[in-house]
Amino acid sequence: MRILVAEDHPTLGSSLKEGLEACYYAVDLVTNGEEAYELGRVIHYDLIVLDIMLPRRNGLEVCQQLRQDSSHTPILFLTALGDVDDRIQGFNVGGDDYLAKPFAFQEFEARVRALLRRKRTVKTTRLHFMDVSLDTVSRIVQRGGREILLTGKEFALLEFLMYHPHEVMSRTSIAEHVWDLEAENYSNVINVYISALRSKLCANGESDIIATVRGAGYALKEPS
Repeated sequence: MRILVAEDHPTLGSSLKEGLEACYYAVDLVTNGEEAYELGRVIHYDLIVLDIMLPRRNGLEVCQQLRQDSSHTPILFLTALGDVDDRIQGFNVGGDDYLAKPFAFQEFEARVRALLRRKRTVKTTRLHFMDVSLDTVSRIVQRGGREILLTGKEFALLEFLMYHPHEVMSRTSIAEHVWDLEAENYSNVINVYISALRSKLCANGESDIIATVRGAGYALKEPS
């Protein structure tokens, strides 16, 4: 899942990015509202985290403009402004949740997961495809009872595919949801991670469930 964090505090922004990446999310970090709006307008994020007191354009304005542009991306406000009127204003411009500073990262990450889950038709925290299971909270992946140790990007890639079983996901779509702006040469990188993920899923001779659709992308499919 790919998240945009707009936070101008020099340590909080980087710590949120680092913490979310440790939870296997792809994260883009910006420090002003103008950058937040421009990226939120052109990139299909799974979630946007907005500080309200941003330079150049505040978070409320960014949210309001994105909603006017027909963006339905969930938005979580972070701010030191914690009274009722501030929260109401945030919801009125289209925000989905509101977290006042200071806060514990565990609560922040739980709210992130809840917002990501809310936007999907699949509400459970445990995904299944054939004999493969993936727990989005514990980040444990199993196949036939065998636990599979994945890197953060391998987990994020499998999670994305399991949210879209039987759908052909293009390399562009995969890159937009699993990698951040710092990644280069997406196509080659994706090929490498798909190969590594296949090897781990099939380490005990199990059937390959990741189909390559030539010229289109990849899909989770039952073996023919």
